[in-house]
Amino acid sequence: MNYDIIVIGSGPGGYVAAIRASQLGLKVGVVERAELGGICLNWGCIPTKALLKSAQVFHYIQHASEYGITTGESKPDFAAIVKRSRAVADQMSKGVQFLFKKNKIDHIQGTGKVKSAKMVEVTDNSGKITEYSANHIIIATGARSRELPNLKQDGKKIIGYREAMTLQAQPKSMIVVGSGAIGSEFAFFYHSLGTKVTLIEVLPNVVPLEDEEISKTLERSFKKAGMKIMTGSTVESVDTSGGTCKVTVKTRKGDEIIEADIVLSAVGIASNLEGLGLEEAGIKTDKNKVVVDEFYRTNIQGYYAIGDIVKGPALAHVASHEGIICVEKIAGKEVEPMDYNNIPACTYTQPEIASVGMSEKAAKEAGYEILVGKFPFTASGKATAAGNREGMIKVIFDAKYGEWLGAHMIGDNVTELIAEVVVARKLESTGREILDSIHPHPTMSEAIMEAVAQAYGECVDL
Repeated sequence: MNYDIIVIGSGPGGYVAAIRASQLGLKVGVVERAELGGICLNWGCIPTKALLKSAQVFHYIQHASEYGITTGESKPDFAAIVKRSRAVADQMSKGVQFLFKKNKIDHIQGTGKVKSAKMVEVTDNSGKITEYSANHIIIATGARSRELPNLKQDGKKIIGYREAMTLQAQPKSMIVVGSGAIGSEFAFFYHSLGTKVTLIEVLPNVVPLEDEEISKTLERSFKKAGMKIMTGSTVESVDTSGGTCKVTVKTRKGDEIIEADIVLSAVGIASNLEGLGLEEAGIKTDKNKVVVDEFYRTNIQGYYAIGDIVKGPALAHVASHEGIICVEKIAGKEVEPMDYNNIPACTYTQPEIASVGMSEKAAKEAGYEILVGKFPFTASGKATAAGNREGMIKVIFDAKYGEWLGAHMIGDNVTELIAEVVVARKLESTGREILDSIHPHPTMSEAIMEAVAQAYGECVDL
């Protein structure tokens, strides 16, 4: 069969690219060997948020008396929590199936491999091979949990994020290696349910890609809740021969051996490039990434790549936007390259973290004279009424022109608030324009305006 576009992979990059292409009148086929929706929808973004919601509900129940509500004894039903998470993922995957039917997109079940002359070879579950041709081929195969030589995953005692979502029973203790978004979220989830969690990070701060002040705030929150944090520490080896995992950790003070039922490796991701036929097709790669231009074209005409397999933040919303830009360019529309300096990042711990743009340190290193404003949620009426005053909003502006360089947030629902900053930066709004925009009271969102006012020395609530 011949298609206008064949997409290999149906994650947030692939399925969005396919739907947008169909909307533009193109004939589209999507090759997917597993569930529609890819890792994010089935084993990442969505089911983890379902798990975290259960942890949040349990936390509320435990603290119900603080809201004037009396409850009986409560305890988490781990199997039921996992079951709910899987049901949420299944429901969302069925939603993608519906969208494929609605947009007349062909789902080609099997494993795809690119070939020369704009051909795709698909091997189905029975081993049967079928070839398809397309005018344009988009590779969107995503990524998987990265393995370190001294932290080999066996799926039982040393696990990755996929196994962490479907454990048969809640472990009494867990060591989480890596404190990025994935590691921190799972550390929070298991700790909230009663698992004794140790979080290990090789860099000086947890969530090391965030502004240092935000990182320190989350670390204090985790420690206050009783989690053990080991920063500046490296896992040297793991002994799984006994009933538990004995982990040798190199710290600033020397080696330390700690034990846990489970070790969760959350040390990043690796691109899924193996077996795709890239080398045979002549498609260039560099450092485990496909080399593309600003419109995701590879060095071979008619072949494209988006998402986690290309250079840039490995985030679902980035992959989706790359897919849209890619197919709109193919369809001949006027499109702009993505601004990778205006991409929001979110971590769904409690408190949540959200950020966009430069950190304070990065802005200074770039030579900007800056204005920094901070508004703590201890001064927020809405946060106080909601019962959680932890966290703050931090904003950074160029002092000369008022350009919004960055924003960094930690607290309840900040992953919902960050979009205001993204839109404002896209529209090149200045700090003064934010101050002139009325924010509703009482809301968490008005803390953004208050932080901007503080940067300009005009905050009336601090």
